[in-house]
Amino acid sequence: MPAAFRDLLRPPAGMAFDFSQPAGEPALAPHDGVSWRVFANPVSLFVGGVTAVLLELAEPSVRSGVWDHSSFQRDPGTRLRRTGFAAMMTVYGPRSQAEKMIAHVVRMHERVEGVTPDGVAYRANDPRLLDWVQATASFGFTEAYHRYVRSLSAHEKDSAFAEAGPAARLYGATGAPRSWKEWESMLARTAPGLEDSAILADFMRIMGEAPILPAPLRPLQRLLVRAAVEITPEPVRSLPQLRGRGLRFGEAALVRALARGSALVPLGDTPQAQAARRVVPA
Repeated sequence: MPAAFRDLLRPPAGMAFDFSQPAGEPALAPHDGVSWRVFANPVSLFVGGVTAVLLELAEPSVRSGVWDHSSFQRDPGTRLRRTGFAAMMTVYGPRSQAEKMIAHVVRMHERVEGVTPDGVAYRANDPRLLDWVQATASFGFTEAYHRYVRSLSAHEKDSAFAEAGPAARLYGATGAPRSWKEWESMLARTAPGLEDSAILADFMRIMGEAPILPAPLRPLQRLLVRAAVEITPEPVRSLPQLRGRGLRFGEAALVRALARGSALVPLGDTPQAQAARRVVPA
């Protein structure tokens, strides 16, 4: 079990990286901040990532960009690990390498543009869309940790959003929320434009069937997807494709046991462990 969850923290094939070097170089996120704790838990990281994608797929322009221009439908496991590695780099990676990686992503996104089924033109580097993507990621990871690992204070939740700021601005998300209150304001402004889609149903099916965890653990994988739906805020949680697909009676306790248990079991030389050797004096 721990080994399966540990694999969620590993970079995908061909993207191995030593987070312990160069010695002393800081990360974009402070090593004594909330983000370093939040991103160290593989269970809540998986749950929060799914929640973020659910929110992104409810926004029409983001949905078209994600679904039409990524490898998610063909290879969801690798796509999720690549996204997870990018998140790890922004939190734990040496600042110079994180900046280099983000610049590469921004250049790739310059080529991503199109038109939604409703005829609305979009481009991936539109600051409005970038703000929503960054906001949903910060919310998803923070809320999953808060609900299933350890309760966070209002100040800690604010800190999680503030700590994501440097990376968000490098991506071009200059208006991403810097506090929980700003997130709630953005959600309220965006809510009228969030909508249902058959793609949400496709995403739920893929996340339940994709070989992300080993086959014997596929029921747990589906449990974690339900845990993600459970913490997805309204109005998205009540969309037809998600309605009634949250946790069942007693399952929240099981998810908390898995998440808290993974925090107690040694996970080996994870990005956080390597980064700590780099920036924390012995």
